[in-house]
Amino acid sequence: MTRPDLTLPPRGADNVVVPRPRPWRWVGMAVVAVLAVAVVSSFVTNPNYQWDVVAGYVFDPRILAGLRTTLLLTLIGTVIAAALGLVLATMRLSTSPLLRGTAGVYVWFFRGTPVLVQLILWYNLAILVPTVSIGVPFGPTLWSASTNDLITPWTAAILGLALNEAAYLGEIIRSGIISVDKGQTEAAHALGLGRLDTFRRIVLPQALRVIVPPAANEAIGLLKYSSVVSVIALPELLYAGQLIYARTYETIPVLIVVCLWYLVVVTALTAVESRVEARLGAGFRRTPDDVTRNGRWARWLLPRR
Repeated sequence: MTRPDLTLPPRGADNVVVPRPRPWRWVGMAVVAVLAVAVVSSFVTNPNYQWDVVAGYVFDPRILAGLRTTLLLTLIGTVIAAALGLVLATMRLSTSPLLRGTAGVYVWFFRGTPVLVQLILWYNLAILVPTVSIGVPFGPTLWSASTNDLITPWTAAILGLALNEAAYLGEIIRSGIISVDKGQTEAAHALGLGRLDTFRRIVLPQALRVIVPPAANEAIGLLKYSSVVSVIALPELLYAGQLIYARTYETIPVLIVVCLWYLVVVTALTAVESRVEARLGAGFRRTPDDVTRNGRWARWLLPRR
């Protein structure tokens, strides 16, 4: 039997590999480079940006106070929305038609109406319900208070942002839970694990890998949506800037400062999100070196090798 010839042919003019010409790639790169240079040149040379004024407002106490309010709104709103979203997801996965229907109506209403409208409704709740009271049904009243005293701008902002965000997070959590194959739950039960242990040790770690990326996007979105609370005169970051340029008429420099702080916070949240994703994606990475240890603060987020 004759063996096939596996030797490589000698190098010559006929064996030279010519790279495939990609002229449009070079055209695209040239266009992007020209646009980038034009944008950077505009930022540097256009005096209307007033970078010296921008530098003067970056650490202005009024801007920093507005930033603290924005961060608090985002943190409190996200925590409440996550807790309520978990309850909604559990209700949507329940076998009870009443619980499923109630959660479905909640999601339908809060996803179907703009968050700005909800904020205004919460802020003017006293028109519909002048007094909030707790008591025995058809009996004596144990406690009551004026709605105007309870629904402050802070309360209205938290209610409007958190309840609206819970509708989205509930659906995200539900989709993460149902993405885990049922066979794994059945296998865990066959091994003797209870329902709580099965959810905590088998279902939840896998569901979180699906839940975290969209949930982080929702948290970043909530950070930016918080700017709409300026309509109820709550001095968050944007409203603090509006108060400044309403008196100084330095609109563009102040808005640039506001944008810079939003970018800083979003960049920090994105970095945390990428660490959490790396931690939860252990076992799903392409290579073990995709994630490296960068410091003490990242150790709890990075997988053990």
